[in-house]
Amino acid sequence: MRLPRLLSVVLLLGLSALPLHAQSQAPASPYTVVVPVSDTSEMQRDAAFATALGQVLERVAGGQDLRDKSGYDDALKGAPGLVQQFQYQRAGNGLALQANFDPGAVRRLITQLGVPAAGVKPPVLVLVHGSDGSLLGKDSLAVLAQAAASHGYTLAYPDPANPPDASAVTGADPATLARVTQRYHTGLILVGNLKGGSADWTLVAGGKSQPWSDQGVSEDALFTDAGNTLADRLGKQLNVIGASVSSGKLWVGRVGSAQAYANLLALLRSDPSVREVNTLAADNDGFLLAIKSTMPPAALAASLAAGGRLIQAPPHAGADASLQWLH
Repeated sequence: MRLPRLLSVVLLLGLSALPLHAQSQAPASPYTVVVPVSDTSEMQRDAAFATALGQVLERVAGGQDLRDKSGYDDALKGAPGLVQQFQYQRAGNGLALQANFDPGAVRRLITQLGVPAAGVKPPVLVLVHGSDGSLLGKDSLAVLAQAAASHGYTLAYPDPANPPDASAVTGADPATLARVTQRYHTGLILVGNLKGGSADWTLVAGGKSQPWSDQGVSEDALFTDAGNTLADRLGKQLNVIGASVSSGKLWVGRVGSAQAYANLLALLRSDPSVREVNTLAADNDGFLLAIKSTMPPAALAASLAAGGRLIQAPPHAGADASLQWLH
């Protein structure tokens, strides 16, 4: 075959035994993408690889738009050489291609493009109820997932037998958000309620709620708009990368034990955007930290809160940004 890095290719068309629900599951890895194709020709396949690589690059760069970077177009042309595995699958009445990219090669490519490290953003947990009040699953939300994926964001889906309380989530209840983090490993949640040709949405990011309403000619249009709006709002909060290393002071409250303090420092030091962390002062269960990062302090706080173990908190004297430790 023409792809030297290819490990396998599986053509699933015509295999009636393939479970339909498995075809529409959203990939868990940021290096895996599903894109629609019109046929199985080499031309269509290579174009799909380029589209998929663009999404992966944006995900792994933390949602940054890389299209204006020197060498980006050439990088997409080389997409077939970064594919480890691919397979075709049914997508409604059409066809889609799932591509798995080499994680190390993707990270090296991002470095070559001159992009500062930002880290992969966590998935967005979606709690969307249909017009009949039922909780929608991944099959019903495929259009929303595709719209979010086109901007580099992935979705997570709740356990239908025990979903989080949507009203507690939109109210940014700390205990509820802590449970969401423990189960789904994210601090980003989209709550939606469909009402025929309209929908009410609330994006909870790092403990802050952002509601909006929308109208559409169809359910798919509502989902597409929601995915685009979701990406736009998260992008303004999370995709702020400085031209150089920034120094600032970060206050973190509700750090209730020595173990929590150790976990906090470990979390900060493992973040790819953080260059240095030093403790300046302690007050009851809070700590004032001096941090050097590739992000300005407010953007760093938003990025940290997106992971779910912290939420954004009211301003604190002497700090450029404030957070609250959840667990």
